[in-house]
Amino acid sequence: MTSPSTLKSGALSLASSVVIGVASAGPAYSITATLGLVVAAVGLQSPIIVLLAFVPMLLVAIGYRDLNEVEPDPGTTFVWATRAFGPFTGWMAGWAIVVSDLLVMASLAQISSQYTFHLFGAHGIGGDATNVWVLLLGIVYLVVMTLVAVFGIDVSARLQQWLLTIEFGMLVVFAVVALARVVIGNAPEGASLPDWSWFNPFEIGSFSDFVTAMLLMVFIYWGWDSAVAVNQETVDPRHTPGRAAVLSTITLVALYLLVTVASQSFAGTGTEGLGLANPDHVDDVLGALGSAVFGDGAVGTVLVHLLFLMVLTSAAASTQTTILPTARATYSMALHHALPKAFGKIHPRFRTPSFSTIVFGAASVVLYVALNFASGGRLIAQAVTAIGISIGVYYGLTGLSCAWLYRDRFASNPRALVMKGILPAAGGFMLLFAAGWTAVTSWWVEEDGSFWQLPFPPHWHIGATFLLGVGTLLLGVPIYLVLAKVMPPFFQGEVLARKLPEPTEDIIEADADPDNIEVLDGR
Repeated sequence: MTSPSTLKSGALSLASSVVIGVASAGPAYSITATLGLVVAAVGLQSPIIVLLAFVPMLLVAIGYRDLNEVEPDPGTTFVWATRAFGPFTGWMAGWAIVVSDLLVMASLAQISSQYTFHLFGAHGIGGDATNVWVLLLGIVYLVVMTLVAVFGIDVSARLQQWLLTIEFGMLVVFAVVALARVVIGNAPEGASLPDWSWFNPFEIGSFSDFVTAMLLMVFIYWGWDSAVAVNQETVDPRHTPGRAAVLSTITLVALYLLVTVASQSFAGTGTEGLGLANPDHVDDVLGALGSAVFGDGAVGTVLVHLLFLMVLTSAAASTQTTILPTARATYSMALHHALPKAFGKIHPRFRTPSFSTIVFGAASVVLYVALNFASGGRLIAQAVTAIGISIGVYYGLTGLSCAWLYRDRFASNPRALVMKGILPAAGGFMLLFAAGWTAVTSWWVEEDGSFWQLPFPPHWHIGATFLLGVGTLLLGVPIYLVLAKVMPPFFQGEVLARKLPEPTEDIIEADADPDNIEVLDGR
């Protein structure tokens, strides 16, 4: 019998795990907030970016699957990168998970709140992202979703199934109606039938534009790893999460390709009118196209409101599924003595990492309020771009960790060389390169953008994207150094061996004494 001091095992099926993986990506939210930016970067070549960005996602998902099969730890990249490259790399990988999730929470709360007001016709309030009522409702969403995450993983999964059903259904309806109107010639000026030239990557203007669009699309895909973070709460912790991660990425690429082609075909890529690159709605594509696609008749009005509901539920669902993996990452870090032991506490009734969940929820509220008032709220939008840096870091490290930890098998097993070595490593290198490129190019900023000026000569203007993306990652270094002094065993390499453990039926869990860690029978 599993101890009440452990996570609730067997709560999630394969279907539930896939739902969590897909919902965490927040398809409708991600599309409406990011597709316009992708189009602004590469124009008509957006569909090929959808497919190309899928490649490193799938390769890294294979790495997640193979590592989880041997070691289903909720810390995921934190544990695997520690085993592969040592405590500093592993701890910083765990920190990157926390940072990326924290940065996105402000945007998720803001979108959830704005679309709630749109849904009820209060477009004046909903159209102002920094309105105090938007801020207050956004905080309410963060608090409610944090509580849902505390109440239990099975409650969370059931909620996600309902929210994802609405989201998927409306996205497909939106795409089908848009394409149908283009085909029958009932689309606005600028519409055109889909063309194979949209899938030619060599028509992209510059390599910089290509990398920018790729990292933006990585953000749209990001989130499927949540299915692995809840590994110990699935019916088969060694196999179900990895399969769910791969299935989630495949599901997402099909949906994203359909919606991207339909939106581009219907609205075009121009900077005026309904064009997807129009600065007036580049960060709210679905909101701008809703009425145009569905019309202003009775049925169209209903569908437009359902579209608002879809984006709202997408952001709300992604808010809740973002809390799940972060709380479990910090829970695992506490179990391995990489964070204070309080983060490893399990709620005696709901069997969730309650302390980690509540702390993350509270930190999300504080950061949301701070970013809302900084630079007129522009930092929240720039945080979305900055997130790509930390995503690239911890996804990339997962791919490299897989190749490194399985390296002893390559000489005698050609299949392992390809599946556990070459493919995950290739995906990892792609994402780390994209993250590094974005970090370097985001240092400088245009005069009309958000920036921080050095208070001493040469008074450089440092871009807000760099500060949010690289600065928040670097903030982990002093925290690491302090913890290494206070609680040294993990940081001296005494907790996690520099190799994969032998596969067993046991999983790592907390015992009744939070000062200790032992391997308990998880069956």
